[in-house]
Amino acid sequence: MTKKEGLLVVYTNRKAYHDYFVLETFEAGLSLLGAEVKSIRQKEVSLEGAFVHIENGQAEILNMYVKPYKFNSLSEPDPTRPRRLLLNKRELRKLHAGAEIKGQTLVPLEIYFKRGWAKIKLALAKGKHNYDKREALKKKDLHREMEQGFKNSIRF
Repeated sequence: MTKKEGLLVVYTNRKAYHDYFVLETFEAGLSLLGAEVKSIRQKEVSLEGAFVHIENGQAEILNMYVKPYKFNSLSEPDPTRPRRLLLNKRELRKLHAGAEIKGQTLVPLEIYFKRGWAKIKLALAKGKHNYDKREALKKKDLHREMEQGFKNSIRF
């Protein structure tokens, strides 16, 4: 678990950064059951295939997988049940307006704990084409080679 500025990052959706241009990010609270919080703290969560849906002034994250907590004595909820996102009205309106624009979508980026509360980082994003992905990989490889060359050239 990574700690940065009081945040405990549990899961990062790296594939989202590869598949989308991130235009703007938002922080939302997650409405969870007690056993789900414990499961998320143990990093038993996945955002593969998860997406955000806004309807009737409420945002929900769908297809987010939270493994059932093994020590739960109560009934186990569905691991991929829709979970409500806690946002204020201004943020909801902004997200809804952005998602209505053709080619833009709402993508979950990471789940973390902030002062003990489960949060999710959402992005208003635009999909990348295959040529954009190839260009990003080329830049990444070039940067890696430059770093390696720089590291090898400094010898005392």
